[in-house]
Amino acid sequence: MAKASASVAPTPLLKDELDIVIPTIRNLDFLEQWRPFFQAYHLIIVQDGDPSKVIKVPEGFDYELYNRNDINKILGPKASCISFKDSACRCFGYMVSKKKYIYTIDDDCFVAKDPTGKEINALEQHIKNLLSPSSPFFFNTLYDPYREGADFVRGYPFSLREGVPTAVSHGLWLNIPDYDAPTQLVKPLERNTRYVDAVMTIPKGTLFPMCGMNLAFDRELIGPAMYFGLMGDGQPIGRYDDMWAGWCTKVICDHLGLGVKTGLPYIWHSKASNPFVNLKKEYKGIYWQEELIPFFQSVALPKDCTSVQKCYLELSKQVKAKLGKVDDYFNKLADAMITWIEAWNELNPSAAAAAVKLPNGSSK
Repeated sequence: MAKASASVAPTPLLKDELDIVIPTIRNLDFLEQWRPFFQAYHLIIVQDGDPSKVIKVPEGFDYELYNRNDINKILGPKASCISFKDSACRCFGYMVSKKKYIYTIDDDCFVAKDPTGKEINALEQHIKNLLSPSSPFFFNTLYDPYREGADFVRGYPFSLREGVPTAVSHGLWLNIPDYDAPTQLVKPLERNTRYVDAVMTIPKGTLFPMCGMNLAFDRELIGPAMYFGLMGDGQPIGRYDDMWAGWCTKVICDHLGLGVKTGLPYIWHSKASNPFVNLKKEYKGIYWQEELIPFFQSVALPKDCTSVQKCYLELSKQVKAKLGKVDDYFNKLADAMITWIEAWNELNPSAAAAAVKLPNGSSK
């Protein structure tokens, strides 16, 4: 007699070790498409805008929802470091999470398909990226050497092949590209249809523009650096929240010997934001980034900065000393960076107390 085949679904990777953080101002109908991939995980929803508005979440999801009133109640005066009317509010979700890993996605992002037509489980690919090492100190021309079917090429130093822990997995997007307003204006109809089947480690010393709409990270390794800054309501700048976090995070990862991967997975970005509204938000940032990039390229962190918190507080000092001359906004941002770390430590006391030397030290 033939044996009946088992139909038990495998347990999702890191089911109890990962939170999905979603910033939103609207009902989360988009989750229906993600249900097969997200339903097993805990969601942290950060509601921006009017806190009296009721946000509807599809049935069957395990979630907690925070609005501005909740943020003010939990953080008190320190709530000033959390942006309002900007997707930067999502970093509050990183702070209140108690899990080791975070995946964050925007509510206008849907399941993409690979060139064969198969739906892409973006979360699963992010987890694979985070659970495999990175190789930031020597570039492998076959991209990610830890991926099945790849390896280190001839001439790659054996002393570096063990790699380092991966702190960040930066995913990409099909359809609407992540462009700034000037590029949107000159290429209003451009769509990204190119699927590149690759993951690579961003080399040490190289900065990158981090996009927060499809991003995962190891909260225990790098969480305190994932501050999305002061943006949106009451601030002279917007749409630089994820990039600010990316620059700070990359500098700290380089110092602590941690890796950042980019490439797969893709999501489908469905909605182009208004380029004229974006230009107003980005206007100062387009000028300021010409000062910001050289600043981050030249940042040096002392050897005694052996934890992410220490690195971030040192970075805030340097922001105030060097970027405060560019505009007074950066003095306020530097103060907010300190407030963010204080709030993080209050909500995560055991992690703050542990703030010990991370794997591979801080000398690399």
